[in-house]
Amino acid sequence: MQTERYTRQYREFRWNIPPRFNIAEAILERNRGDNIAIIDVSENFDVKSYSFSDLRRLAHRLANIFRHLGVDAGDRIGILLSQSVELVVSHLAAYLTGAIAVPLFTLFGDEAVTYRINDAGCTVLIADGQDWERIRSVRSQWPHVRSVILTGAPSPADDGVISWAQMDKASDEFRMRPTKADDPALIIYTSGTTGSPKGAVHAHRVLLGHMPGVLMSHQGFPQPGDLMWTPADWAWIGGLLDVLLPSLYQGIGVVAFRPRKFDPERALELMRRFHLRNIFFPPTALRLLRQSIPGPKAYKDVHLRTLASGGEALSPELWDWIRSAFGIVPAEFYGQTEANLLLSNQPDAFPPQIGSMGRPVYGHHLRLLNDRGDEAGVGETGEIMVELPDPVAFLKYWNKTEATDLKTSGGKVHTGDLARRDEWGNFYFVGRADDIINSSGYRMGPTEIEAAILSHPQVAMAAVIGKPDPIRGQIVKAFVVPVSQSLDRDQVTKEVQDLVRKKLGAHEYPREVAFVESLPMTTTGKIQRRILREREKPQP
Repeated sequence: MQTERYTRQYREFRWNIPPRFNIAEAILERNRGDNIAIIDVSENFDVKSYSFSDLRRLAHRLANIFRHLGVDAGDRIGILLSQSVELVVSHLAAYLTGAIAVPLFTLFGDEAVTYRINDAGCTVLIADGQDWERIRSVRSQWPHVRSVILTGAPSPADDGVISWAQMDKASDEFRMRPTKADDPALIIYTSGTTGSPKGAVHAHRVLLGHMPGVLMSHQGFPQPGDLMWTPADWAWIGGLLDVLLPSLYQGIGVVAFRPRKFDPERALELMRRFHLRNIFFPPTALRLLRQSIPGPKAYKDVHLRTLASGGEALSPELWDWIRSAFGIVPAEFYGQTEANLLLSNQPDAFPPQIGSMGRPVYGHHLRLLNDRGDEAGVGETGEIMVELPDPVAFLKYWNKTEATDLKTSGGKVHTGDLARRDEWGNFYFVGRADDIINSSGYRMGPTEIEAAILSHPQVAMAAVIGKPDPIRGQIVKAFVVPVSQSLDRDQVTKEVQDLVRKKLGAHEYPREVAFVESLPMTTTGKIQRRILREREKPQP
């Protein structure tokens, strides 16, 4: 009966994208007044709440400052802030002026920040005043940046530097620049999993494109009493468009919490103190939470209604732990920077399968094409593709026409991600197209092998690649981060190999196992297997 409900809703869904649409207007002009929009929590748990009326007033003031600075439609505004009300206001003000917001991750190094600011051609940068010394040391490398707006600490008396406090002098009223639904609103940079980061340009309609996926992964969202949080940074598409903007669009409050790194104890305190109802938890955060606070009794005062996760598959052990600790079924989903929230589980509409990314989200028409370009059959591996047009799909890569054409050839977004599908229509991630291992004629993805290795109690993290081999073409090589560096490596190697043989088959076991202290990761917590492959290339 549940499956029939999903099938019916998927078949009957129709998009209703108005010709004119602006993200800020859709959030701020819906008569929500004193309803809480943002609960801003400092690292020391100092709390300040902001209503929708507060957001409107602050966004209009900042938009007036932008106009005074000469910001015009299409100009790019860099936002180098952690989760905070200032970040929210910066986005909304950019949309009001018709400018393009460029979210920047605060933990980026100078080179990464400079690359994105210059590639996007940002003319204004908004940053935390505490980072001024760092900004001053590299500002000369940003030829397009005319103005820097600093929040928090008092602003220095440098040319082109403006204090956030100057908003107090600006008008509360601003006449929004009308935008079309297809006008650009955001440039979000890819995490660099497959090469240099590319700026994916998204239109204002991208918010509407996310709403069915948020409804599915959070089971009928919004519901009375819902309150959202994620430890994922709002500079990434997951934090920004899976959580922040959709929640505000629906009139649901969001908790902003800004520790420098994920802290399981503080995360648990946040859930308890603010009675959180909805969370998007990346798998890495869930693993850290389980490792630090495993006992279900610690979560007895946590009353989540929904828990969504994405980025990589949850292991069966982690899936079971979530059910035990929180008493709910997690909803895994799938997407990428260029086209997000394409697949999702919906526990109130169909039974989730462990390790599955779910089924196509309402409104998105996906293809799973094999090497021959035909629709992949049940259990067969194929590449996930998104039929265009689709409101959640990006407009283009910024200043990269050739890469855009390649990504969207044939009227589809080519995700480069491989998956298989079961008889019920659930998708299972296999790996990136360039992550596929071909050994002795067998093609296999790293994900299932890594999941099998991670089920060993002495393994904290694992990555698998194909290493060149003169006989087999490639062999499976595993890189393992052990729970303890003092373990018996020979014994664990044998146990890991036997575990994979038993779970997946003799052709998939890792013939080589290397123990390492860490794995190369993107800033969003994804393993960079290409770096491991580079290390294993034969030297000339």
